Amino acid sequence: MEKHPQKAALDNQVRQRRQSLGLSQQALARLCGLTRQAVHAIEVGQYVPSTAVALRLARALGCPVDELFRLPDDQACVEAEWLGETSAVAGRLRAGLARVGDRLLARPLTGTGAAYTAADGLTVPTMAAQAQLGRRIAIELLIDARLLDNTVVVLGCDPAIALLGAHLTRRYPTFRLMWTHSTSLAALHMLGQGEAHAAGTHLWDQESGDYNVPYVRRELPGHRLVVITLSQWQQGLMVRRGNPKGIIGPADLGRRDISIVNREQGAGSRMLLDMWLHQQGIATSRVRGYRREVASHLAVAEAVATGAADTGPGILAAARLLGLDFLPLREERYDLVIPLAFLNVPPVQALLEIAASVPFRQELEALGGYDTTQTGTVVAEMMP
Repeated sequence: MEKHPQKAALDNQVRQRRQSLGLSQQALARLCGLTRQAVHAIEVGQYVPSTAVALRLARALGCPVDELFRLPDDQACVEAEWLGETSAVAGRLRAGLARVGDRLLARPLTGTGAAYTAADGLTVPTMAAQAQLGRRIAIELLIDARLLDNTVVVLGCDPAIALLGAHLTRRYPTFRLMWTHSTSLAALHMLGQGEAHAAGTHLWDQESGDYNVPYVRRELPGHRLVVITLSQWQQGLMVRRGNPKGIIGPADLGRRDISIVNREQGAGSRMLLDMWLHQQGIATSRVRGYRREVASHLAVAEAVATGAADTGPGILAAARLLGLDFLPLREERYDLVIPLAFLNVPPVQALLEIAASVPFRQELEALGGYDTTQTGTVVAEMMP
């Protein structure tokens, strides 16, 4: 096989496109009249195809040639608004990048959830030490710059948001979802600051007896928004398999032999726990572990599964993933809050289409505790 002398000067997306279509290397080779070895060599950059081969590949993969092959930028650099606090870590900082409206935003990749997430870019060495909240900072791109405009940023605590992102990219390889984990209240606040296209929330308002809409009105006055249901889920208490402490419900959380793990302030699960304790007349000071906080449903499940706590509030899907038993206490509505200015942005439209699609809804319900009957329902439109 002849290798092109400029083989190192060409980037290609052949493998990603092929895999998104469910094709093997052998199947693609048959469609293009190539050998499997030739397809492999093209995908790993060992062989630059001729014009005729590139055209056959593009036709077989159903996309323009320039979506498959491009000359790499000379370490393309962009200027973005830094959303992280000052980092005490020396060296370059890893960042996720996306354009939200007319702002290019950079979020530092920190925490266990982002430990091995591939970065979109790296701060330039001279700027890393100056990466402060709100500061504009130069970042060297590790991705195609076109992806910055094809990213939908979603905030929230529902682990299914990651699943939604996987289905989005599977159906539309040029789009992607960037999920930033946050509490429901924090998600609304960041949405109000223009840091995302959508915020996921599950906040129960006792006074009105409604979910989310009262909080959206209070926290985001003057904003033009639409509230769309993503799913309904089962919320309750997670306990170890077999429920060795014989926990029946919130009334048992005041027992001296029971310890819990809690969610952080602003989390919908934390607010529900407070309501359950209040209904039972149990002061939070009587609950062992009440101030031991973790930042996600899965972290609660892990603490219970490892014996660090006897129980904790969360969703059925997280309990099932770690083999826990579950005491259902309430069905909640989880909504996406979207500014009307972003509603017709192509990646947002694609996201809503995927959320209502049969494959996504089937897989979501297979996780356990999710009901997609109302998925895609517009709950409210808010105008100032």
